[in-house]
Order: sequence, then C-alpha cells, then structure tokens
Amino acid sequence: MQEKAAALKYEHKNSSAPKVVASGSGELAKKIIQKAQEFDVPIFANEMLVNSLVDLEIDKEIPAELYKAVADIFVWLMKNEKKFQELKS
Repeated sequence: MQEKAAALKYEHKNSSAPKVVASGSGELAKKIIQKAQEFDVPIFANEMLVNSLVDLEIDKEIPAELYKAVADIFVWLMKNEKKFQELKS
C-alpha cells in the first residue's frame, strides 16, 4: 500500500474549519511527514481519515462530515502538547 499524508491548519480567528494545506501519496507523502518531523509537528495516523483528506482541494476548508474526526485529532494534539510541555519543565 502506498503511503499517504495530509497536513491540516486551523486558525479559529480566520476560518470556521480546518484546511488541508498539503496532501499527497508516495514520495510527496514522505516529504510531508519528513517536514513535520523536522519542525516537531506531531503526527497522527488514521488510514480512513487520510484517505478522505488527500482527495480534498488544497487550502479549502474540510467538509462538515469530517469535523468530528478532525476535532478528535486536535484534542489528541492538545493533550500531547500539554504532556510535552510538562516533561520539558
């Protein structure tokens, strides 16, 4: 199976939903993951969600049917960032 990746961005002041800012499969997916790792961006793996995200247009808000899944990821991310900050202190 070919590797896939999607990067999301959410600015609550400027948009009502997260946007896909990068997505792809194969070598492009590897580059997206590598760039995330370079900047210590947490990586969340969910095959069903990434399959939905890679088909979306770049810089467009995600559709409403993906809100719940993406919100769950942002909650996971916030919890992990909090744990990381606690470990650093």
